[in-house]
Amino acid sequence: MFVDSLRHSPGLGRLLSVRLTSQITDGIFQAALVGSILFNPERHADPLAVAGGLAVLLLPYSLIGPFAGALLDHWDRRNVLLYANVLRAAIIGLVAISVASGAPDVVVLISALAATGASRFVAAGLSAGLPHVARREVIVAMNALFTTLGGAMLTVGLGITLGLRAIFGDDNSGSALTMIAGIVLALVSGALAHGFPPLQLGPDEPDDPGRSAFHAVSVGLWHGARAVAEHKTVAAALSAIGAHRLVFGMNTLMILVFTKQMGPGDGLDRVSLIIGFTGAGALLAALVTPIAVDRVGRYRTLMCALAVGAVAEATVFGFEFAVLCGSAFVLGLIGQVAKLCGDVAMQVDVGDMVRGQVFSVQDAVFNVAYVVAVTAAALAIPADGHAPVLVAFGVVLYILGMIAVRALYRRVTIPALTPEEPAADGRAITDRAG
Repeated sequence: MFVDSLRHSPGLGRLLSVRLTSQITDGIFQAALVGSILFNPERHADPLAVAGGLAVLLLPYSLIGPFAGALLDHWDRRNVLLYANVLRAAIIGLVAISVASGAPDVVVLISALAATGASRFVAAGLSAGLPHVARREVIVAMNALFTTLGGAMLTVGLGITLGLRAIFGDDNSGSALTMIAGIVLALVSGALAHGFPPLQLGPDEPDDPGRSAFHAVSVGLWHGARAVAEHKTVAAALSAIGAHRLVFGMNTLMILVFTKQMGPGDGLDRVSLIIGFTGAGALLAALVTPIAVDRVGRYRTLMCALAVGAVAEATVFGFEFAVLCGSAFVLGLIGQVAKLCGDVAMQVDVGDMVRGQVFSVQDAVFNVAYVVAVTAAALAIPADGHAPVLVAFGVVLYILGMIAVRALYRRVTIPALTPEEPAADGRAITDRAG
């Protein structure tokens, strides 16, 4: 299927190349930044400092998201991918300098805000541009492939970082040298994006033609939120994503603190193993999601994912390392399934004129929920990371997510379709309503 799609749309392979190099860049930078703060013998971080570092990595996706989405519907998305990557490379260089100089954590984190903000433009541009290079009948499979391979590249970036840390060391200068690899790959990603013809990635028609970019930004989040409210399938997917990210955020901090206390060393090897299991689960989602959506529809796929997530979260109570790895695999799987269902809903059910803005709303839900959960956990978690109350709350959150998805799908309005017009998720009309 992918080979056939490449033959009909050469831009699909180029977009995949941009995505893979971009996500490896993110993986290297994020791992190097977390390592320079949390696993650096020259620095000492408590749970609140860890929460602050994670917030810096993710909040720009939410704070800048509305601006990115609006501008992606206003500017040529090819140029956004090019210049955002160049800007990201330059800012990563500045972050590396601040780390090497031994600047305080606050200075390093503030510098990193700008780099992750530039990454936001790249990620949103890739998602919004995919429908322009993939045929509608394969959009579910292509989205699963793109998103999941992109997530796997974060793990590749982590592996590269671990290898470079072994070469350069884990102190300030070693962490800074590790970040240089991210600079190189960001520039490669920008060069690949430059190869697209003008406007090949959209928008089909610039948002508010004749008006300024400032106007596009000022109304971007409002337009995106209104579009989500009007499309219940999108709102349902975002509810599932939000529930999962709240649980995932709490689990992240618990595992970071718990693994540091459970054995010799700084725990980075144990954390890396759990991250690897999470990535493996996300990779499996690329195979499972298109089949599930095709056979039972998005609604039942989301409900099943949340139910499995609740069961997997309940197994964390024992806080055994082997069980944590298994739970990480399952939660990586169901989290990616929910994310893929959300991406498809926005790429298929929402018009191109506001697609970038709707993706911004998704990013806000995706990352604000995570940061809120990590921050709340930092205030409640004990020194050893053993917090069964948070695990129980995680199970409840998955159940609440199921209730929200069910309530929203009961309100889905099914349009009258001709035989030539398939339902938005590619299945029968009755299936789309759940």
